[in-house]
Amino acid sequence: MNKALRSNFAPGTPRWAVRRAQWKALGLSDADLEKPKIAIVNTSSELSSCFSHLDGVAAHVKQAVREAGGIAFEIRTAAPSDFITSAGRQGRYILPSRDLLVNDIEVQVEGAMLDGMVCLASCDKTAPGQLMAAARLDIPSLVVACGYQPHGQIDGRAVDIEEVYESVGKVGAGRMTLERLAALCDAAIRGPGVCAGMGTANTMHIAAEALGLALPGSTPVLANGERMFAFAQAAGRRIVAMVDEDLRPRSILTPQAFENAVMVGLALSASINLVRHLQAVAAEAQCPVDLYELYDRLGPRIPLLAAVRPNGTMRIEELEAAGGTLGVMKRLSDRIHRDALTVSGRSWGQEIDAAPEPGAAICTVDQPISTQPSVIVMRGNLAPEGSILKLGDASLKQPVFSGHALVFATQDAALAALEAGHLVAGTVAVLAGMGCRGGPGMALASGFVAAVDGAGLSTSVAVITDGQLSGLNRGIAIGQVAPEAALGGPLGLVRDGDAITIDMVAHCVTLHVDEAELASRRARSVPHEPADERGWLHIYAQVVQPITEGAVLVPPDRLNQR
Repeated sequence: MNKALRSNFAPGTPRWAVRRAQWKALGLSDADLEKPKIAIVNTSSELSSCFSHLDGVAAHVKQAVREAGGIAFEIRTAAPSDFITSAGRQGRYILPSRDLLVNDIEVQVEGAMLDGMVCLASCDKTAPGQLMAAARLDIPSLVVACGYQPHGQIDGRAVDIEEVYESVGKVGAGRMTLERLAALCDAAIRGPGVCAGMGTANTMHIAAEALGLALPGSTPVLANGERMFAFAQAAGRRIVAMVDEDLRPRSILTPQAFENAVMVGLALSASINLVRHLQAVAAEAQCPVDLYELYDRLGPRIPLLAAVRPNGTMRIEELEAAGGTLGVMKRLSDRIHRDALTVSGRSWGQEIDAAPEPGAAICTVDQPISTQPSVIVMRGNLAPEGSILKLGDASLKQPVFSGHALVFATQDAALAALEAGHLVAGTVAVLAGMGCRGGPGMALASGFVAAVDGAGLSTSVAVITDGQLSGLNRGIAIGQVAPEAALGGPLGLVRDGDAITIDMVAHCVTLHVDEAELASRRARSVPHEPADERGWLHIYAQVVQPITEGAVLVPPDRLNQR
């Protein structure tokens, strides 16, 4: 018996006996019972094309695990899709599903005391949830990116889900017919996988690699392509070796690893949601990093090297062909932490030196697309603890935006005002009371931002919210405002007509209301009352921490013990 494996119990004990009986019934041999036992964490679901191919990916990983001398146990978890699971409760299940998934993995993998796990990452919340679980459990773990969806064609040109998302606003503004929108919907997606742009899903796949928890060279990747299956098989083989080497996530998830991930995110103008997800992974890893500080410090040093849609015209497959995450890291070779470890067992320096030169689609540091930080932390009296603005490939032709507030409590109300023509140039749409605690669960504001862009107003109308934005959103859209309105943040004190200035050079968002008036509004404000929820959202509201803490789930009386 391999006594080094935690999954092997002493013969004759109750745990040994019942486990032997259960697993013998599955057809395992005596020899199998002594092998490394690997969880294949599968978020397969028929609800969304994001997950529809994962059973096939799992089969390749399981076969590779067996060939490498391990035993694979496929387990299933929640499978949240931003475009499908967002239908109920104003999208408030989306962020809480990440943490539901973390705890789902803990129950199944830690409860069974398995030796390692391979996590099949797909839509937005699966990769961060899996990274958080790996950090929490600290057993040998590896993330497999299951790829982006192929886009379609209409009238001889490419069309993808991003265009569908934005076109809703065109219909509302009378710039597109409903029939044309339906035709876009029917053509946009030609196979399984995640959104084909630099949204949160591809961002988190790339971040998993940059952190060191996905095999170098594996992201981004076309779903069900030869490269995806090759990396899935390589992951199955590698996880068995990682168990033997006792290579664990917390030896990889160092402060240097998080800096590497932020630098790659900045070089690609990755989703603003990367900030909160990386903070949550760091919290689970008990790694003392402040993501807001990292963006402040590293932003001026890291230029934009590739502008994938919606940041520019490049498509995600062009980034893959040019070298992907590994190619970006090779371009940043003199700035990243080369000593940081990867799941390959080698350092990033070793991986980069062995990698081919990136393609021309990934610019050099000396000749970048832009030298401006692609994602910035905005502070000021309207976001004293920070907020996030994605600039993409913007050259700051409009570095300061000034306007007057229109305040909304829900996305639906904001969409109705947009359709009615109430959002004119110079409007600052404020969607407040939609944060982690106020939602609870971060209600959606992303559809409204996409509609504003579709209506052609993304440069003349700004959006500020404590609600949920999408990695595909663009325009002057400030998200993750902290503290959120439900926690007493000043966003909840904004009233229609208030003057607001967004200074993208000074990284400051200012509410022009004097302190006496704000104090009066605060005194008249009604304390936040949790929504009348039952079930998971009710539990979430009791234990979710502020967005600046990564919105992890920790009872308040334990927060200071972390």
